[in-house]
Amino acid sequence: MFLVEDYFNSQKVSAEQLDYLLANGWRHNATDFYRYSATLLNGEVVEVMPLRVRLEKFWPSRSQRRVAMKNRDLEIVIRDAFIDRAKEAMFERHKQRFKDNVPDSIYDFLTRRTGVVPCRKKEICAYLDRRLIAANFLGIGRTSTDAVYTIFEPEESRRSLGTLMILEGIRYSRSLGCRFYYPGYAYHAPSSLDYKKRFAGAEYYAWEEEIW
Repeated sequence: MFLVEDYFNSQKVSAEQLDYLLANGWRHNATDFYRYSATLLNGEVVEVMPLRVRLEKFWPSRSQRRVAMKNRDLEIVIRDAFIDRAKEAMFERHKQRFKDNVPDSIYDFLTRRTGVVPCRKKEICAYLDRRLIAANFLGIGRTSTDAVYTIFEPEESRRSLGTLMILEGIRYSRSLGCRFYYPGYAYHAPSSLDYKKRFAGAEYYAWEEEIW
């Protein structure tokens, strides 16, 4: 397997630099920027798929429209990203879903240090009767947005909140005039992240050829 693994730390990147990094398979958590082409899943080495949605080619499928309809009772709020106790507690419940690559803290993705953010950050939050049940944290570039991390209440899994957060991220990215929405990594092997592959206009980064 062709292996790529790169890393650097930066407290500041421009919107144009973020676009460039995302277009070359990079992601970031807090101030750490990284890319890797393989990881462990269920004890086996699997190839990583950086994903993006070319927004001009996106349209919702029938099942995605059903997800949107099922969640019409939710209030969607978009604002500058921040962490509070409600998000910390939901993160702890959400991470119990995973067996591999389980994160330690929500601060692995968003820095604790006030004012230290490498790029502009927004959050898309979903509320049910004023109770937070999902949040999607976005890095904002000039022509692209990056879903840094998404969390949701496991007890609300019937709502397909991972899919809903991508749909809302796409909608918001289009409102900004962006060309691309990056929903994160998935794998060539089957996994719980396969729903990210099922969006019209989706592309994956081919590591050897370095093309989408």
